[in-house]
Amino acid sequence: MLRRIPRLARVLTLAGAAAVMLATSVGAAAVPANAEGQPVRLRVATYNIHHAAGPDDVLDLADVAGEIRQLRADVIGLQEVDRHWSERSAFVDEAAWLADALDMHVVYGANLDMDPAAPGQERRQYGTAILSRFPIRSWSNTYLPKIDNHEQRGLLVADIKVRGVEMRFANTHLQHDNSPERIMQAEKIVELLGDNPKRTVLTGDLNATADTTEIKTLTSVFTDSWAEVGVGDGYTYSQEDPHARIDFVLSSPDVQPRKTQVLTTADGSDHLPMVADFAVRR
Repeated sequence: MLRRIPRLARVLTLAGAAAVMLATSVGAAAVPANAEGQPVRLRVATYNIHHAAGPDDVLDLADVAGEIRQLRADVIGLQEVDRHWSERSAFVDEAAWLADALDMHVVYGANLDMDPAAPGQERRQYGTAILSRFPIRSWSNTYLPKIDNHEQRGLLVADIKVRGVEMRFANTHLQHDNSPERIMQAEKIVELLGDNPKRTVLTGDLNATADTTEIKTLTSVFTDSWAEVGVGDGYTYSQEDPHARIDFVLSSPDVQPRKTQVLTTADGSDHLPMVADFAVRR
């Protein structure tokens, strides 16, 4: 469902010098509309929110919303998002809640879709979401290949007009424990997005590092923003012991990365969010 969520009355505040430093260092790129003929500046983030439970396994959507706000991103791909799923997330529609708190547009891709916990209640869903500061013109969610009874994964795609430029944003979450399955999923993503994509950004928890076949399948088509302009070690997993870069912001060749980094102070999930600044030709 595509909808615009009314803004909540409550205001989430930023806390800590680290948040201010990140907003200063990366925030400079998120400037108002560009002059005609100048590249469009764009900031994109990816964040596996682990249904808004941090390493302490305590649900805290407000904490996650505050961290997303610190990123100052135009578009954010979220993974592991509950929608009326279970007691673990208080049966909340997390995508709608975050869009409401952040005053953003949202679309949701339900990769697991189950009957309600009780008659008359909402369907129980689990999947991915895209938040956008700009209206979302159209969207789709396509199931990716899976093996046997493994968890269904999907590719959520949204078409968004960013400061006058038509762009395509894709978000995914690949299988966590099977490389051959991830390879099939990566190949399907290239098939869906094209082997010569234009004005496209792909975010996701890809559950693999840059040297693997599945990631190389994607980076043969898309630019790995952190590999190009990354700051720091780029580790996004785990929050408690960052040691691997498995979350990515990728772009088509006509979307040029300018700076990419990880919000190392985040503690709302078992992952850390990554944010990337881009320049897009008009």
